[in-house]
Amino acid sequence: MTDTPLAGLNIVVTRPREQATQLMQGISRLGGNPVSLPLLEIAPPADPRALAAQLAQLADFQLAIFISPNAVQYGMAAIQSAGGLPPDLRVATVGQGSAQSLRALGVGSIIVPQERFDSESLLALPELQAVAGKRVLILRGDGGRELLGDTLKQRGATVEYAACYRRAKPTFDVAALLATAPDAITVTSSEALAHLHELLVASGKPRALAIPVFALHPRIAEKAQQLGLNEVHTTATGDDGLLSGLVAWANQRTPS
Repeated sequence: MTDTPLAGLNIVVTRPREQATQLMQGISRLGGNPVSLPLLEIAPPADPRALAAQLAQLADFQLAIFISPNAVQYGMAAIQSAGGLPPDLRVATVGQGSAQSLRALGVGSIIVPQERFDSESLLALPELQAVAGKRVLILRGDGGRELLGDTLKQRGATVEYAACYRRAKPTFDVAALLATAPDAITVTSSEALAHLHELLVASGKPRALAIPVFALHPRIAEKAQQLGLNEVHTTATGDDGLLSGLVAWANQRTPS
């Protein structure tokens, strides 16, 4: 095994541009050529006044859940503008990356899964069981999965959503993508996967659907298979999981 197992491989990174740096650096460190193709653009909320009005009542909530690093970035900026986190408010998040971002902003005690990083794992934690009568604020983008909120409501909580950022679909250039001769594509969200599939189908080239796709959650991988992508790999979570999956694949593949 070499120190550069991804040497000669063009690896497409589909994270939003502001979140892609670490993964792209990891690919370069392993000898690969990272190709940036942001499949989502992240922007502030369309109506920041509505968010500010919600956050002005934050002291009335017992739990705030940040869904993603974007929710941390945009949500905490708005919270700090509104006077900061109330001292008695519990804070939770889905993944370790979001937890690290919260700690960097001075948030101490954080409820976060230690193994799998998804809504199901967060809901399984003891701290989210006895929530009857509590008010919970879920900070997220405009839309998303309802499992977390629906389950907490079933457990007796009062749940509100705060849209602290919005996702937009970038303009794609499929010809430019295929011109890079991608050997693999990394995908980190179901929404980005849908945009990727649209892009590959629009190319009109069957070989585009055969490009290996690396997904860091079984739900995303299952969706990719349902969409007809020919080679789908499920990796462990986070950038380290994606890199490990890419290295394992590169070590066993037969060059064409």
